[in-house]
Amino acid sequence: MTQSGWRKPTPELLQAERFAEVGEQLTIPKTRAIVATKKVAAVIGLKSQDLLLLDTFGAVTQSQDWERGRRPIVWASNHFLMQQTGFSLATLRRHVRRLCEVGVISMKDSPNGKRWGRRDADGVIVEAYGFDLAPMAARAEEFEALYEHLQAERALCASLRNAITVTRRMIRAKIEKALSTGLRGPWAKLQETFSELLEGLPGRSERAVGLEGYLDRIKSLQASVERSFEAAFDWPTETDANGALTEGKNTKETENMIPTSLVNETHILTTNQPNPVIGNRFETKHAAGVVPREPRAECVERSQEVDLDISWSTHGAKRGSDIDIPMLMASCPHFAEMARSTQGFMRDWNDVHRAAAALRPMVGISEDAWSVANKVLGPAVAAASIALILDKSTDGEVKSPGGYLRGLVERAQIGELHLDRSFYGRLSGVGA
Repeated sequence: MTQSGWRKPTPELLQAERFAEVGEQLTIPKTRAIVATKKVAAVIGLKSQDLLLLDTFGAVTQSQDWERGRRPIVWASNHFLMQQTGFSLATLRRHVRRLCEVGVISMKDSPNGKRWGRRDADGVIVEAYGFDLAPMAARAEEFEALYEHLQAERALCASLRNAITVTRRMIRAKIEKALSTGLRGPWAKLQETFSELLEGLPGRSERAVGLEGYLDRIKSLQASVERSFEAAFDWPTETDANGALTEGKNTKETENMIPTSLVNETHILTTNQPNPVIGNRFETKHAAGVVPREPRAECVERSQEVDLDISWSTHGAKRGSDIDIPMLMASCPHFAEMARSTQGFMRDWNDVHRAAAALRPMVGISEDAWSVANKVLGPAVAAASIALILDKSTDGEVKSPGGYLRGLVERAQIGELHLDRSFYGRLSGVGA
């Protein structure tokens, strides 16, 4: 028998005793009560060592102790508890006090202040004084409901953080693209506002209310960026008396503000050649008319080169092309997330092509269609097409991914493919 000492009554101890009285009227399995408590331990103020002591208490109780009309009381000595947990006496008392104050155990003291107990031949507790675990039985349903609420809160926070990340990347991509290409607009001011928002980025412990407020602010900035981005393409022009476009001052000025490759060429690929263009970069040349066919022998030789040459450059785009990997990933966030989760960081177009090849079956595009796209469009543009199709199908814009890819191939063969417009449209929030 171990001297337990006299305790000064406190509101927490009285509340724990009331929980014990309720728990006595319930039949709650030991495992359920302890697991429910451990799931919400951090929220109710318990630490890992508190849970170690709680497990030790639970281990010396029996299943019948948790049935209705009985109390799971532990009368183990301090010496036994110190051996099982490795605590000093002072540490043991501190953790016992915390468990009582939190309201997961109660103290049932004997008249002489000592812990002891005895069971009958069936193992049922006849009389006992010590640590009463009945409060955990009383609060099992409360803790389970709290855990469900915490799970919902965590899921909401994860969704809000994901939305913040996507919005942040879209804003950064548009601002950087506008500054690098010299688009007109208040980009310096928008960049400054964006930097201020990033300084206040919520921490990992931020709750859903704070995340929702931050998302509203960054969404507002995104709307301003998109308006400026769209307004930058509304170029003023001068017309003569008949309404025809003239080479006036405004026209010359706006031509200077147009990003490279927007006037007379596309950003990715437009071709009417029977064989794909050799190389590891996006095609920036716009074929305005019918290009004479090459001699048959030369065509065969070039086709063979396409099959053999899969070594792409680091940048993956010719100078003068505005479609690069950051812009591709920003305009196709679903593809970006899935590609990074399966292939890692996208360093160059080789990585993008490998990611597209891996994700192609998930989109529902056959290997034959993928092979044809590589031959006709070229590896880089074929990979970009998969990224575009994946995001459009995820958003419900494309019902038949295979048919959509065949359409892109057919348009490329007749020189009417303008894939860059789709990427700029998505980046501007407009379905293309």
